[in-house]
Amino acid sequence: MSLSPYKIKDYVLDLQKRGILTFTLDEVREHFPSFSAIAIKSALKRISGSGEVMSVWRGFYTIIPVGYALRGVLPPELYIDSLMKWLRHKYYVGLLSAAAYHGAAHQQPQVFSVVVTPPVLRDTVKKEIRINFINTSKEIPQTWLKPFRAESGDFWVSTPELTAADLVTYQKEIGGLSRASTVLYELTEVLDFRRLDKAFFSFVPNTTIQRLGYLLECVLEQSKLADVLYAKAQTHKCKFQRILLKTGKEKGDSVVDTRWKIIVNEQIEVDDL
Repeated sequence: MSLSPYKIKDYVLDLQKRGILTFTLDEVREHFPSFSAIAIKSALKRISGSGEVMSVWRGFYTIIPVGYALRGVLPPELYIDSLMKWLRHKYYVGLLSAAAYHGAAHQQPQVFSVVVTPPVLRDTVKKEIRINFINTSKEIPQTWLKPFRAESGDFWVSTPELTAADLVTYQKEIGGLSRASTVLYELTEVLDFRRLDKAFFSFVPNTTIQRLGYLLECVLEQSKLADVLYAKAQTHKCKFQRILLKTGKEKGDSVVDTRWKIIVNEQIEVDDL
């Protein structure tokens, strides 16, 4: 009596037993060299159709464990590190997604935000889960990232301080400065600007430091945090020039904050202070 042939479905099951939740098309081809391209494609299509795996990127698959079978999708934090390594991108989870990991969950993010280095990546949507890629041309400062543990291993998240800065830098991605300020207020309990260094100020634009300082001091009434941020900015020779609080909007008769050199042309509304 002959044994049943080893199938791609068996390969996927074996990976899951070993705690591995991702695999690539190239790995399948390497593991099954006698299988034709059509046979591999058909097998992957069958197990994808049954909800056992999902293609989250062309050539990259995630395995859906039983605990996630009803949703039919794996949360991005369980595969983002593997995906970024496969794509050869440096990255970190940022913005509202990072804020949630640091306890600022005022509004649950509808997207999973990831800051990445070049080449440019396009946003992707799989079964109502949207990954928003924010592309940066700067070298990501590893010292300002923090590892978080998922079932499948660690993934990188911006520290509270870098998260706060990014909320201001990329405020259009999250709905504007008012929403950024609301989340920023929830982050204030875990912010510590005393250790800000050259790497931080090299990565974060001066205009972001100005707007962040203004929001902390004049909107959120966090004068101690603002004082430390200002002192660090001076130590690292940040040059402040007059800028609009909200870009793309007329300044009109706006007042100017002399410390942060902010032209206050936008009224910030913060929820539940």
